[in-house]
Amino acid sequence: MPIDAAKALAAEPRTGEITWTTKDVQLYHLGIGAGANPDKGSPATDPDELRYTLESRLHVLPSFATVAGAGSPGVISGLSMPGVDVDLARVLHGGQTLRIHRPLPAEGTADATGRIAAVYDKGKAAVLVMRTEVADAEGPLWTNDAQIFVRGEGGWGGDRGPSTRLEPPTGEPDRTVERPVRADQALLYRLSGDYNPLHADPEFAKLAGFDRPILHGLCTYGITLKAVVDTLLGGDVTRVRAYTTRFAGVVYPGETLRIRMWREQGQVRVVVSAGMGVPPLERSREWGREDAPVLADTIVQHS
Repeated sequence: MPIDAAKALAAEPRTGEITWTTKDVQLYHLGIGAGANPDKGSPATDPDELRYTLESRLHVLPSFATVAGAGSPGVISGLSMPGVDVDLARVLHGGQTLRIHRPLPAEGTADATGRIAAVYDKGKAAVLVMRTEVADAEGPLWTNDAQIFVRGEGGWGGDRGPSTRLEPPTGEPDRTVERPVRADQALLYRLSGDYNPLHADPEFAKLAGFDRPILHGLCTYGITLKAVVDTLLGGDVTRVRAYTTRFAGVVYPGETLRIRMWREQGQVRVVVSAGMGVPPLERSREWGREDAPVLADTIVQHS
């Protein structure tokens, strides 16, 4: 069996120094669609967008933590941890949890410590929980947990792990917005550090079981958080305390995301689907996709 759960859990954490600059933050923001706000039809020079793209007034969206320092030690490097030897074509990002300890600076240097925090047996797949804890000279900054599904590697009789499924939100959403995904969105987003060929190479995508390259789940994750911050949190990135999601389906570049939001005490529940929009609507119908689930069990906790 390529995954040795006991060995993976016992492995020494890996610690490395990461650095990032305002340019890295700006590139990430552009990769998740900053510079345009379809709700207002605003230009890239709108003040609400310049806070994501102009270095003199830069605010850092907390989801930048998933790529800061090119995500090192990140998901791909974690798949080479002791006890783990898997085929990248069988790997899917199942979910993500981010806890913010302090507002993220626009540039910085920090130590990132990564380890496999849990290994679960889901029968047809194994799930690795890969934890990265980041701190600078002033103390903890953020903690990232990535849930990684490895298809075909379950079935050894291990712990199935806790259920993360939530009851869906009830009633009409407080806000619904649509965010178009550019045809080249994945090519731009991958420059922030995730060079998995699944998101760029059609031949590799076919090996992984997809008709064409898919958008990074963490790109959808970032687009969604930006929509929540911009519409329900007054554009204040420092209000975000934690952000968790389960990746329920894929997004193809060129589609449109529909982001539904429900206000609750101290948090926002979110459901995201894809496939509709103009002009992607007709193409999505040809693909048999319309309002296809993308993000589920999604919560943004805030002050």
